[in-house]
Amino acid sequence: MLEIQKKLSNIFYSLLSLPATAMGFALSIQIAALSWLMRTQYNLDLHEIGFVWAAGPLAGIIGQPIVGAISDNVWFWKGRRRPFILIGGTLAALMLLALPNIGAISDFFGFSNIIIVAVFVALTLDLAINISFNPTRSIIADVTPEGIPRTKGYTWMQTISGTFGMLAYAIGAIFGNYFLIYFGVFLVAVFSIIPMFFIEEPRELKEVEDENSQAKATETNWKDFLMLLFAHSFSWIGVQTMFVYMIGFVEQKLNPVSDDETGQILAISFLILNGVGAIFPAFVLEPITERIGRVKTHLLALLVMSIGYFGIAFFASTVLSLYIFMGVAGVGWAAIVSLPFAIMSEKVNKNRMGFFMGIFNLSVVLPQLFVSLALGIFIQNAIDKNLIFIISGATLAVSAVLWLLVKENKKTKKEEFRVSGGH
Repeated sequence: MLEIQKKLSNIFYSLLSLPATAMGFALSIQIAALSWLMRTQYNLDLHEIGFVWAAGPLAGIIGQPIVGAISDNVWFWKGRRRPFILIGGTLAALMLLALPNIGAISDFFGFSNIIIVAVFVALTLDLAINISFNPTRSIIADVTPEGIPRTKGYTWMQTISGTFGMLAYAIGAIFGNYFLIYFGVFLVAVFSIIPMFFIEEPRELKEVEDENSQAKATETNWKDFLMLLFAHSFSWIGVQTMFVYMIGFVEQKLNPVSDDETGQILAISFLILNGVGAIFPAFVLEPITERIGRVKTHLLALLVMSIGYFGIAFFASTVLSLYIFMGVAGVGWAAIVSLPFAIMSEKVNKNRMGFFMGIFNLSVVLPQLFVSLALGIFIQNAIDKNLIFIISGATLAVSAVLWLLVKENKKTKKEEFRVSGGH
């Protein structure tokens, strides 16, 4: 084990964050480019774009719980999470390479309906991301003690991942989405593969405090866990509605003069969202959690995001006002992609962390599926596309209220880990 891992240094936290950053970057490319490609290059309607986006949640429903459960109980290539990160990262890079070539692939195989190929590529890409995403988050819980060190692991993950997500949207805005995609192929491959040679996974994790601590580590608080899933799912209804259908709002309300300007507005909007999402977790949210707790911090951030969404719906009549309210919404985004993982990880059996991460992911993919399949035609037929952000603001507000029912774990002393047999 490297000294940086033994000391849980900032360098180690940075290294530990890179695999999740790779998957986050791949998702950023999807968010920035998928709807834009489908709309501007292949002339799909909003509800057809929703069908393409539905491929991801379907992959997540199948992939994450299965991969999580398997990774809890296997050991090869010197790890339980490492093999899935390496395989998934490599496959994700290859599918990113296919993304801008959907038309050529469709012509090569003789498909007249490009949606078939688009769904296949999106499904394979999302399956690859899902193979890796769960292990990239589970490995953080595997190698950090409960409490502040684990919160730090997840907030650093989001800060670094969010910074590169911000970079993704900046690249898309400055150099275009095609350059972004090809750059992402390289970054996803490197960030998925290289860190795995420097992080040592413990073959067994053992708590070394008293017997009560050991018993607690193998218990699952099902009531809190299920309430957490329910609350988190409403957050993702709002977020996914924005990601998939925001292009409709931009086209109707801001009247861009070209497809490239539409892509640029979307890219800068998500750049701002991720910019706030990158800065806040480690430098703002983490200090606040130490004062008022994770749950209260999270629900307050969701309320701020709800305000940002309603601001877009009712007041974003210019590109500048859209950008300002996207920055406000970024406060909630910073919390959504960091704090729930830390909260959840201390409410479940530590020996089945991968499995529970997979189940927890259902609170993301089921809302995504609902948004893609149920809301698409509804939003397509809506006369006023303000509805997109009214839905987003309302569901974030509901989520914040539901988080009031999630109990905060009592503060405990920093627990020690004993690592055994990591070869």
